[in-house]
Amino acid sequence: MPVNRNPTVRQRRLARTLKELRTAKRLTLAQAAQQLACAESKISRIEAAQSGVRLIDLRLLLDLYDVHDRGTRAGLEALSREGRLRGWWDRYSETLSPLYADYIALEADASDAYSIQTLLVPGLLQTEDYTRAVVRAQIEDATPEQVEILTKVRQERRSVLTRNAPLRLWVVLSESVLKHQIGGPSVMRGQLEFLASASDNPTINIQVLPEASDVHAALFGPVVILSFPETTETDVAYVDSLLSTLYIEEPDEVFKYANLFRRALAESLPRTESLALIERIAKGMV
Repeated sequence: MPVNRNPTVRQRRLARTLKELRTAKRLTLAQAAQQLACAESKISRIEAAQSGVRLIDLRLLLDLYDVHDRGTRAGLEALSREGRLRGWWDRYSETLSPLYADYIALEADASDAYSIQTLLVPGLLQTEDYTRAVVRAQIEDATPEQVEILTKVRQERRSVLTRNAPLRLWVVLSESVLKHQIGGPSVMRGQLEFLASASDNPTINIQVLPEASDVHAALFGPVVILSFPETTETDVAYVDSLLSTLYIEEPDEVFKYANLFRRALAESLPRTESLALIERIAKGMV
């Protein structure tokens, strides 16, 4: 089987999950290879996402790893079948950075997202005018075409909130996010009004972290933690800054960010009080 030099996010997720399942059972590459009657190098390539895995081989490996839950097996089989498929975002590949495209792919497959936002409204909840203002500020030499493409991509990402099994979104917003006049008072007021209406959605939870909270000292920038429907799959933390984008997959490291989210959520205003604050600040945007 030829080496896959450009694996998709789904292929990398499946490869990582298979490796984690094997190591959790304390099995060696040789033992996994014996199950498939193949060379150890084949298992190494599968676990490095350098080659795909046939369904028949995947099922044999899941048997060896004692994965018997039908839902879990079906999810992993779907990753195998759909591994080479590209998402709607692939048609924007000339504009999107590979890291951003990877994030969109992860977001599309996630069941839950836990987000701490210290500077901006999260992308999934941005209005078009707000996004345009953000893109113009972040990319000073962006052409009008680039601005519109990036705005369209951000709006299309919102489909995860309206699909049959919508993404469950938990957002902790720093109070200062509500007061930044991105795009001017009119744009910001429209953005806050949209946030207020989005909070009516039972799968979207928006809470505001007051400016007086000490937790701000522990926040270094926006963080998103993505969870997936397969119980065997590890959560992923996504840490973004002006100069770098970092994916964290090691469970111990992801746990630290999850704990930070829990601290921020505990310090935040309750949902109803957060909504009242958003509406009050929106009314003051003149």
